[in-house]
Amino acid sequence: MKQQQHLFTNKMLRALLVPIIMEQLLNALMGTVDTMMVSNVGSAAISAVSLVDSINVLIIQAFSALAAGGTIICTQYLGQKNHEMANKSARQALFIITAISVFIVVLGLAFRAPLLSFIFGKVDADVMENSMVYFFYTVLSYPFIALYDAGASIFRAQENTRGPMVISIISNVMNIVGNGILIWVFHMGVAGAAISTLVSRIFCAVVVLYQLRKDRQPIVVRDYLKIRPDGKMIGRILALGIPSGIENSMFQLGKLAIQSTVSTLGTTAIAAQAMTNMLEMLNGTAVIGVGIGLMTVVGQSLGAGRKDEAVYYMKKLMIFSEVFLIACCAVVYVLARPITMIGGMEAKSAEMCLDMMFWITIVKPMVWMFAFIPAYGMRAAGDVKFSMITSCITMWTFRFCLCVYLIRVCGMGPMAVWIGMFTDWTVRAIVFGLRFKSGKWMEHKVV
Repeated sequence: MKQQQHLFTNKMLRALLVPIIMEQLLNALMGTVDTMMVSNVGSAAISAVSLVDSINVLIIQAFSALAAGGTIICTQYLGQKNHEMANKSARQALFIITAISVFIVVLGLAFRAPLLSFIFGKVDADVMENSMVYFFYTVLSYPFIALYDAGASIFRAQENTRGPMVISIISNVMNIVGNGILIWVFHMGVAGAAISTLVSRIFCAVVVLYQLRKDRQPIVVRDYLKIRPDGKMIGRILALGIPSGIENSMFQLGKLAIQSTVSTLGTTAIAAQAMTNMLEMLNGTAVIGVGIGLMTVVGQSLGAGRKDEAVYYMKKLMIFSEVFLIACCAVVYVLARPITMIGGMEAKSAEMCLDMMFWITIVKPMVWMFAFIPAYGMRAAGDVKFSMITSCITMWTFRFCLCVYLIRVCGMGPMAVWIGMFTDWTVRAIVFGLRFKSGKWMEHKVV
């Protein structure tokens, strides 16, 4: 196919992908800075934030999955040039995600104390007190997170990725500045960090909803209070969003279970694994942005009835992702030792971390891209159940069970986590590679 025959030119792809990649990188960077600022409040504060955020991540992942369900439908309608149905699906996505988030807020506030006690068990009184405060404000922010996720996804569906990036950058800066003022000037501790987060999330939601009202784009949403539920459309959104939500939630639960196993290895291993997790996340964050953009490209291609285009862009962006991943892994590995030194790690922990990062840098470029990037395109085609089942089986069988066996039975150190992870990535890469080659992922009817 000639370049002019493609739905997306190289210039269009750059305009779509670069803002998403930048947004992912900046969010990761700002999140690290945010954690460092809160850590200055004291050990009870950082423990409380860490514990509560383990719950928040589960909820936020669920919202992201529901928003992705709306995105898939919007992209396919836009590919068909059916703007009326694209607008209708956008309105229903906003409605259902708001309704679910408000329901979760009511439950969270009503059962705040028993919920935290059940999940965290017996923790120090000051940690529980800080957890109660932090959880209260973060629960209030759930509807605003949900609305921003849905709104940003709607913008990405219509190829506008710059808007969400700018909003995200401004809100992250607001959060950091708010933390500085409320924590260090007004000495509000955990409450100050939580209030700053709440305000920045309200800002995100308000701005994205305001931007959706403008006529300069294919999808325009106004009169939010007049939106009424459409059972059929909501059913489509949930059918795409719930499997992805289960997949994301299982991933986070598995991550928590692995952390529990690593905690038996001692302080040195825990510190090494924590730093390794952060570095590994950094070398893959930008590439995940390519996957997010791929959903828009594949969704619109299939909506336009161009399966050949969907396959073409899957291959093209997978090649780009692989090259990009190799570069990111190399840069992070070079920076790993200086980062461990700046972080003040003990020599033994730092060496354990660097040893794990060496193997990650070798193995990750060989299998990680094939294990994750194709799945984004397949979800855009409606192949969400296959992705959910595959991910859950490989995660619990290899990432978790193999890791626990190697640590508790074979007596291995934290490297066991990454052996389990490498096995998970490899099996996923093989399964998704075969699925992509078969073409069965394009046989679903989304709209």
